[in-house]
Amino acid sequence: MAAEIRQSAEEILKSETGELRSHRPMEKKLVALIGISWALFQLSLAGFLILDSITVRAIHLAFALVLLFLNVPMFKKPKLLRALSERERVPLVDYFFAAAGALLALYIVIEWHGLTSRMGALLPRDIVAGGLLVLLLLEAARRSIGPALPVIAILFSLYAFFAPYMPDFLATRSVSLNKYLNQISLSSEGIYGIPLGVSATIVYLFVLLGTTLEKAGAGHFFTTLALSLLGRYKGGPAKAAVVSSGLSGLVSGSSIANIVTTGTFTIPLMKKVGYPAKKAAAIEVASSTDGQLMPPIMGAAAFIIAEYVNVPYIEVVKAAAIPAFVSYAALFYITHLEASRLGMTGLAKADLPLFRKTMKEGFHYLLPIGLLIFELVGLRHSAEMAAYRAVLLLCAVILYQEIVHAKNEGKGSLHALKKSINIIGSGFVAGSRNMVIVALATATAGIIVGIVGMGLGGMITRVVEILSNGNVFLLLLITAIASLLLGMGLPTTATYIVMASITAPVIVTVGAKYGMAIPLMASHLFCFYFGILADDTPPVGLAAYAAAAIAKSDPIRTGLQGFYYDLRTAIIPFFFVFNPELILHGITSWSQGLLIFAMATCGAFAFTSAIQGWYIIRNRWYEVPLLLGATLLLFHPGSVSGLVGIEYTGRYLLYPVGLGIMGVVFLMQKARTR
Repeated sequence: MAAEIRQSAEEILKSETGELRSHRPMEKKLVALIGISWALFQLSLAGFLILDSITVRAIHLAFALVLLFLNVPMFKKPKLLRALSERERVPLVDYFFAAAGALLALYIVIEWHGLTSRMGALLPRDIVAGGLLVLLLLEAARRSIGPALPVIAILFSLYAFFAPYMPDFLATRSVSLNKYLNQISLSSEGIYGIPLGVSATIVYLFVLLGTTLEKAGAGHFFTTLALSLLGRYKGGPAKAAVVSSGLSGLVSGSSIANIVTTGTFTIPLMKKVGYPAKKAAAIEVASSTDGQLMPPIMGAAAFIIAEYVNVPYIEVVKAAAIPAFVSYAALFYITHLEASRLGMTGLAKADLPLFRKTMKEGFHYLLPIGLLIFELVGLRHSAEMAAYRAVLLLCAVILYQEIVHAKNEGKGSLHALKKSINIIGSGFVAGSRNMVIVALATATAGIIVGIVGMGLGGMITRVVEILSNGNVFLLLLITAIASLLLGMGLPTTATYIVMASITAPVIVTVGAKYGMAIPLMASHLFCFYFGILADDTPPVGLAAYAAAAIAKSDPIRTGLQGFYYDLRTAIIPFFFVFNPELILHGITSWSQGLLIFAMATCGAFAFTSAIQGWYIIRNRWYEVPLLLGATLLLFHPGSVSGLVGIEYTGRYLLYPVGLGIMGVVFLMQKARTR
């Protein structure tokens, strides 16, 4: 039964990663060869191979297109045009699409000198190749991501051609076919722009590290480790789910992969100690979704933030640290509230793994992660160099692990070497499969970015300003809702790119126009956060479907419960836009940063207690506004300091007031328990 449940969740994961076909033996070998070749190419780029950026991006896109057409049928319903929905083998038409995709993706490299010398005056073959690449990429994105992103790209493209015929407030100059193709598919401004560049140089290596770690057994180790530490406490399996998902989130950019890896173990244990199936699944959904917020990796979009904001990646990690840890602390607190409400206990000691034994058997999995963090934070090396060295160390760790296993089983070194090569090879193939959706999402989103770059940015600013009527809070609310709606049909990375291209600069511009200095980093992180929260937004959120399959609960109700838990994350972006100290903007003192983190964590606890209806016992109606007031004081004391006659420089004096309010509510509820 457990195997069937895991298989059901893995089917959803396969749908996300595009692993839909069960190939014939020779086709399996071909796909594996392409996947391993892609991995070796990316590793060589980080190690010793030097190529120009356009060539790297084109080869990266070519690999993604080939794997996509070999793995994903044109139609996913078997009864719809059977020849084009074949799942048992690769039909001839998809071999043709794969070859055409590779050739068209590489056309810009083959013709680069000619394209630059012609200065935008395209030849007929340039127009044909550029136009076919756009069409083929849209079809590839439809197969891998769904129709949402291709439809948005098509609408933006139609707008670029027919803008003069729009209503006055939307009207602008149109573009010619030559200008469109030159910008979108034959230069570094559209498909081959910054998002695809980040995917090709940085994101792939981190995804490769995560998938190879998972194949080596690190996911099971993280879950077992968390259970050994927390399983005995009240609601222990849920607390272990939060911690293990956070650890897995260090190296995994996928909510669904996180759920399949950790949720298979934690969800049944949560149900065992008394969590209802819906809440057990929802806790795992919220934990795994937030895994993309966890520094130092944070998913693909975080690397693109560094490029857009033009700062070193470590600055993105620094800015995201307090919001991420506050969000996880609040989720940990939610599991405690739910356990208290339901009168739970922890797991029996006999059901718990031993901490020392667990650490002894899996400590080596922490070495590549430790090296990665040391390289990024300590030595300040580039993200690609840090990930490259972590992958190399992981390969050595896997070899050591298999030598030890072989020795314990009485087998020779040759057996250990073969097993190591199989694990590393399967990790490389899985990493390439997982990267297909990221590469295609960034390339397709590049169409939208390129069109915005053709002079539409000013018009978008005007439209959004009109819709928000100059109110920054309303502008943020519109952006949040749009991100959630858009994210229902898109992966996080694509949602972030689209929203950041359209609204992130607008948030800064409108804020400055009305006297608010909003850091560019804050606006980009705002889009990033709500792109992530869309992962479990009903009715589409695939993360909720994966967890519900394991818990055997209703996916819509699971998604609603998960989103309810995620409200404690949803308020954080609003606060750090209005109070940039939460992303350590302008903060250089460790003591000040730790104070802000501690108070924000208490504020998140107050907000969580208010919306969950429980503090130490059930809240009464008049205690909710007190807790919400404490939330405001602890997250953003500067918003109140002027109203009570305190200078802004003395805003931290309001922290004790917020804590005092929480203390008063605590004492009132404590008195009722007696």
